[in-house]
Amino acid sequence: MSIRLSSEVYTETSPTHQVNEDFVLAGQDFVIVLDGATPVPGLENGCIHDVPWLVRYLGLHLAEGLIAPGDASLVSILEGAIRRVCEAHAGTCDLDDPNSPSSTVALLRLRGERADYLVLADSSVVFRMTDGSILPITDDRLDHLDDYSVAGFGAVRNTAEGFWVASTKPEAARQAVTGSVDLGSHPVHSVAVLTDGAATLVERHGRTWAELFAILDLGPEALVRRTREADEAATAEFRGKRHDDATAVLCHLGDGDIP
Repeated sequence: MSIRLSSEVYTETSPTHQVNEDFVLAGQDFVIVLDGATPVPGLENGCIHDVPWLVRYLGLHLAEGLIAPGDASLVSILEGAIRRVCEAHAGTCDLDDPNSPSSTVALLRLRGERADYLVLADSSVVFRMTDGSILPITDDRLDHLDDYSVAGFGAVRNTAEGFWVASTKPEAARQAVTGSVDLGSHPVHSVAVLTDGAATLVERHGRTWAELFAILDLGPEALVRRTREADEAATAEFRGKRHDDATAVLCHLGDGDIP
């Protein structure tokens, strides 16, 4: 049996941004979600390109790898995509600069009755099983840094002591959170692929993944709207931006043989 995805997608620019630095692409058997890191105003990063350039090129190279024949791992596909992006601007930019444009990565791929996933930095892939149980795939290394200053981030980005993102080191792909779900023995009802801007109801506001799915069932746009309301109403201090670009994908799995 061939299982295929049908996906509902919504992406929205932060109320405080002019440009959406997320990237999303969904096919019959894969989903790509990227969240570009907003640059610090005035901070030199050694690159003539902006973050939307990075996520577009990275996303398109990921898509090329995902639709290519063969059974390459998600790690090797991401590693190759980062390498190709590096090659595209190595002649014009300083790829050794610790503040080079970067992105999170969340990938979902179906192969037969297997669902492969990859998460790098703070985007998420969350499985909801038919029995109601939840399997969240997250990379929480950004939550355990000692120094959240600009200098502190730059010092530990893409190092074993800090966190990993898709930027100028292809080997960062090998540090991603990866795995597979056997859909035969673990029937999946649906999968959410989210940037952190669409997951803050759980990550910042204390809601459960089950509660998030209940909102997401109304549509990805409903989730983003509810998230915006919670972010705006929050009074407690929290690390990071109050608002962010938000991308949510709700994936339904079905028999690809059924028209």
